[in-house]
Amino acid sequence: MKSESLGAFLKTRRDRVTPTDVGLRTYGTARRVPGLRREELAQLAGVSAGYYTRLEQDQATAASPQVIDALARVLCLDTAETTHLHNLARRPAMPRMSRPEPEQPHPRVLALLNSLSETTPAIVLGRRGDVLAWNGAGHSLVAEHVDFDAPDDLERRPSIPRMFFLDSHTRELHRNWSELARIHVAYLRLTSGRYPTDGRLAELIGELTMHSAEFASLWATGDVADCTEGPMDLRHPIIGAIDVAYQVWLQPDSPDHRLEVYTPRDAASADALRLLPREHGVLPRDHDRTSARG
Repeated sequence: MKSESLGAFLKTRRDRVTPTDVGLRTYGTARRVPGLRREELAQLAGVSAGYYTRLEQDQATAASPQVIDALARVLCLDTAETTHLHNLARRPAMPRMSRPEPEQPHPRVLALLNSLSETTPAIVLGRRGDVLAWNGAGHSLVAEHVDFDAPDDLERRPSIPRMFFLDSHTRELHRNWSELARIHVAYLRLTSGRYPTDGRLAELIGELTMHSAEFASLWATGDVADCTEGPMDLRHPIIGAIDVAYQVWLQPDSPDHRLEVYTPRDAASADALRLLPREHGVLPRDHDRTSARG
């Protein structure tokens, strides 16, 4: 799949901003574009209309950080979107795709994972959302239908984005699937800006676009977001309805590897988590499904 360009992202963000958002008066005149005109954006950002037009058409040389910051300000971009805009501005015009070696979990991240109690579900994710490792509770919470040792096998390594959009079990698990799906797509876009030559990432995005109409629709919005914390409302096949929060922990020297930890959001969910299988998907001997929260 062709990687996103600076011009394409600028166009989606320009369409989103109305004159009212930036204090422009329209005097009731009809407008042919949903958002700002190119000339309006250029004037507000302090660049010429011709130069901005060339940027949006991917015909200009690389924009300076000062210009990118000015455009981000006028377009009302948040931190993640501004980061993505800078990443796209630094991207080579014709990036040569490469196929990086399969990721291996960083020892420090594994040390953090191993330090957690088995009562605390956690997984380690790579840059593309591949599961690099998990503890027993993490596996049982988010992917009990997948073999526990699958992350160790490069041919079977689970991909959270693929599971989210192409696996019916994962869709059924998440009661707030639509909210989380949007975040997954927005984070993939942020990652694609950071790694424009990652052929494996481009292949993943292309595969999901081709095989999931919902992914394709969300990707077309151009939304960008970081993915650090939020709610997960689950419908677990063993312990029933449960509400947890996910939190992402990073190591400064391995920012690609994310330790995602799940904690209960209420007392009932905390009780339900205690019923999670602790080893390789096997329920604790002193509990059965009849005692799980329904």
